[in-house]
Amino acid sequence: MDLKRIRARFGKARGVALAAVLAVVVGTIAVQARAPQAPLDSGSASVVITGLPPQGQDVLNQIRQGGPFRYDKDGSVFGNRERLLPGQKRGYYREYTVPTPGLSHRGARRIVCGGFQPRTPETCFYTEDHYSSFKLIVQ
Repeated sequence: MDLKRIRARFGKARGVALAAVLAVVVGTIAVQARAPQAPLDSGSASVVITGLPPQGQDVLNQIRQGGPFRYDKDGSVFGNRERLLPGQKRGYYREYTVPTPGLSHRGARRIVCGGFQPRTPETCFYTEDHYSSFKLIVQ
């Protein structure tokens, strides 16, 4: 194969690769730029503590005790990028994993608590669909 054909072939391949990367980037931006949802209204969706799965009840007790937690990310700041929880300053919300029996990874269930004293949160929310929806945890 001569040099012109090699250049032509790689030039086309580079163009295809660039188009693929561009499509992924545009798709990612479109997903992240979705319109913000209305923040959770405290009267809308709620769950009593006894209505949580047993693992969720255990996690709430661990939060009040200050740990120990099963996963390294437990207790880390939750950014509320989905804007489904009431707006607060960064660092107000912290997330905790609610283990799902039978899974070898963290799964989708979380408890997100708000307040600047992690052991005595002002409010907590439960999600079983990895931040797509939340329920206020009530006594």
